[in-house]
Amino acid sequence: MPTEPTLFEKAHAGRLGMRVPPAGVDAPAWETSLPATMRRSKPLALPALSEPEVVRHFTRLSRKNYAIDAGFYPLGSCTMKYNPKVNELMARLPGFAQLHPYQPVHTVQGALAVMWELEQALIALTGMARVTLQPAAGAHGELTGILVIKAYHQDRGDHQRTEIIVPDSAHGTNPATAALAGYKVVTVPSDARGQVDLEALRQVVGPQTAGMMLTNPNTVGLFEENIEAITGMIHAAGGLMYYDGANFNAIMGLVRPGDMGFDIVHLNLHKTMTTPHGGGGPGSGPVGVSQSLVPYLPTPRVIKRDQRYDLDFDQPKSIGRVKAFYGNFGMHVRALSYILMMGGDGLRQASEDAVLNANYLRVKLKETYRLPFEQVCMHEFVLSGDRQKKAGANTLALAKRLIDYGYHPPTIYFPLVVPEALMIEPTETESKATLDAFVEAMRAIAEEVERDPALVTQAPHTAPVGRVDEATAARKPNFRWAGEGNIDAATAAARPAGCA
Repeated sequence: MPTEPTLFEKAHAGRLGMRVPPAGVDAPAWETSLPATMRRSKPLALPALSEPEVVRHFTRLSRKNYAIDAGFYPLGSCTMKYNPKVNELMARLPGFAQLHPYQPVHTVQGALAVMWELEQALIALTGMARVTLQPAAGAHGELTGILVIKAYHQDRGDHQRTEIIVPDSAHGTNPATAALAGYKVVTVPSDARGQVDLEALRQVVGPQTAGMMLTNPNTVGLFEENIEAITGMIHAAGGLMYYDGANFNAIMGLVRPGDMGFDIVHLNLHKTMTTPHGGGGPGSGPVGVSQSLVPYLPTPRVIKRDQRYDLDFDQPKSIGRVKAFYGNFGMHVRALSYILMMGGDGLRQASEDAVLNANYLRVKLKETYRLPFEQVCMHEFVLSGDRQKKAGANTLALAKRLIDYGYHPPTIYFPLVVPEALMIEPTETESKATLDAFVEAMRAIAEEVERDPALVTQAPHTAPVGRVDEATAARKPNFRWAGEGNIDAATAAARPAGCA
């Protein structure tokens, strides 16, 4: 399959896309003082193209990408829902977009008001006492929350608390975060119904328990029916409960983590509150805590005195900054815009519609693909492709074939507790017509597996990029284009085989 030519391959000598006038000043000091061995001996080999050629090249490439603005994105556990464009308009208002983080506090009262109001909204939704907006993503919020747990126990002299309990169905960031913070990770298994095994939990809880990380609904899309028993067990042992907010969009406006017994909560604004998700950021993962943990939150904190806002740095027990300045402020504007636009009733309906859509797909597909857990799901559910694997096409092949039908594949092979997992999350923003079309595509692929497995195992057939050697791509990635004339022979000889 032909590939898109690079800018170097499209270039022609003499073409220019810009003109830079002479500087009109003598060579700067660094240029004259730089040792000759460190100076470039010939001009940098950049592609020579006109501006329209460059614009058209990147526009063509962008049209080959899949995006939430282009189609359905059923990526379970990642909540890829539509981002309202009014959020973008608000974030681009000059009074927000042109601020500088070093401006004096009295000149940024509007920005501080946004942060204060967003914090109050998140407090109301989660049942926490205070919220920090500093963390730049969900995993960053996790680390912040676990560091708060650590600071709390150390401040109390509970140095023997060295373990964090994590369910076997948890997001991979949970055990990674706990380990990064210096804790021993203790895994607790799921029972036959996809819930935390209470008896197994009792066996591992003790004076060494610092806390437990849990998302509810859990990673297989089920609400933990014994959540109060779980939080009670951890609290009785002196530990703290951490709420992974990845699935908060299933219960937003319906039930609060604080009321379930959680002490720390992180939320993914880039998922739940329709700020952009994917593409490397920026994201936002605010962390809320119960009253006893407020002293350990990062600084500075926005405070309100009468009708004025200020930044409070005077918190001696704080874990300190976790992000430069005050977090990704543009995400705060987008999230508050969404919350104000939806209102309390709208946020509740968003959760209810997400649950409705997921259960609609679950029922429509459970006869075609194996359904590991029969009970009503929340915002997402997990199917297994093990039937199709026995017929000749594994879950990876099913996902690749779905691309030919015009859909981004769902999350596959996660959670690990389900073999050949297909994790599907439709979100509340998709119509019944879209869901019905997706069902037909999934059913059609299952029929293809029975009739002609090779058609599925060799997919995708219509995508800009076909099957690739994924193992080599993961183990020997090559992110640098190096065409003729841009590297020397020694560098070329040293590259791993197969690199362009």
